[in-house]
Amino acid sequence: MRAAALLLALALGGCSLAPEFSRPEAPVAATLPGEAVADQAGVAAADLGWRDFFADPRLQAIIELALKNNRDLRETALNVEAFQAQYRIQRAPLLPSVDGGAGYVKQRTLGPGGHATSEVYSASVGVTAWELDFFGRLRNLRDQALEEYLAMEENRRSAHISLVAEVARAYLTWLADRQLLAITEDTAANEQASYDLIKQRYEEGVATRIDLAQAQTGLQTARANLAQYRRLLEQDENLLTLLAGGPLPADLPPCTDLTGQALLGPVPAGLRSDLLLRRPDIMAAEHTLRAADASIGAARAAFFPAVSLTADAGVISAEASDLFDGDSGSWLFAPTLRLPIFTGGRLSAQLDLAEVRKEIAVTRYEQAIQTAFRETADALAGIRTFGEQLQAEELGLQASQTYYTLARERYDQGVDSYLVVLDAQRSLYRARQSVVVIRLARLVNRVTLYKVLGGGWQERS
Repeated sequence: MRAAALLLALALGGCSLAPEFSRPEAPVAATLPGEAVADQAGVAAADLGWRDFFADPRLQAIIELALKNNRDLRETALNVEAFQAQYRIQRAPLLPSVDGGAGYVKQRTLGPGGHATSEVYSASVGVTAWELDFFGRLRNLRDQALEEYLAMEENRRSAHISLVAEVARAYLTWLADRQLLAITEDTAANEQASYDLIKQRYEEGVATRIDLAQAQTGLQTARANLAQYRRLLEQDENLLTLLAGGPLPADLPPCTDLTGQALLGPVPAGLRSDLLLRRPDIMAAEHTLRAADASIGAARAAFFPAVSLTADAGVISAEASDLFDGDSGSWLFAPTLRLPIFTGGRLSAQLDLAEVRKEIAVTRYEQAIQTAFRETADALAGIRTFGEQLQAEELGLQASQTYYTLARERYDQGVDSYLVVLDAQRSLYRARQSVVVIRLARLVNRVTLYKVLGGGWQERS
């Protein structure tokens, strides 16, 4: 028993040949671009719950549906369970597998004295080919499976965060297209009224045929835009249905207009870039890097001798009734040593492969940090500029409205041709569209900033 306990201690506490983990230096600037601005929410984006970030009750309800029913997210969760099971499988060889068995053999032989029949009954409990992990091969394989499982768990978090942001973008786009459709309907109604008026004037000999053709051009353009936005609106609804994992319930809370969307968004410019290390995709890349280290350790350990142990204890008897008598015991102890002598370069190639995969993991880790830095910098640039752009577009809309009003008055007074009115109408329509588009882009940019800083995992702050 003491010898068995000693072997178990040596097997479980042997050395490890894996390289010591060293996190690569981030290949980005130490701080994010922009002037330092405090978080509006008072908490970091990664700690800000999505129910606190998105104030629209209808959007909150759709996000909740998506997190419950989205098939992509469900598949990712199942993959996590699969990797967890794989880790448990890889961990099992560290402990001896104890099996029990029973047997019965009946044999008839022919000898000089005639036929002889014998029976043997047996029962045993034992360990078969348990590898004593002196050099950490099994432990490194276990650690590799563990890190791969943890990486998949981070990928699930990343998919969760991406889904929240994707639902928000789709919902905001749906609101914007609803507003654009309303603007187009209003424009089409004005174009229809103008066409009817010009047609009446043409029939009365007041307006020219050119005026009538110009009015008809504006009307047909408005109708074409109307069909386009109706199509886009249906496609937006189809996307929301897909993301939510099923048809949207009829009892959803009423929606808020695009202009009423208030996002409690943090604006953390001027912060240290190492905060990006909290992003789940970067954490997943780090776990993959740790798994590569463990793989190198397992490949190195394969060069050393492997000791396996087979042992069992049981009983054997010619009679079933005497099987468990005190005199029928049996035991077996069979240690085995395996030393690789010639493998045709297989072990060296396995080690080279593990080291190359480590370099690939380092490259992907650094690339993940660079991508995160670039995404955050782009979003921060949008925070600084979309407000100015929206203000300019709103002033342009006011100017276009004035232009249209004056052009209409001058045409009614016979000063200008209808071409000026048509140009003013188109300018006003484009200006109204631009305001909606920029307002949408500004909101989506805030959602993107929330996502790239790791926000969206928690429901509440």
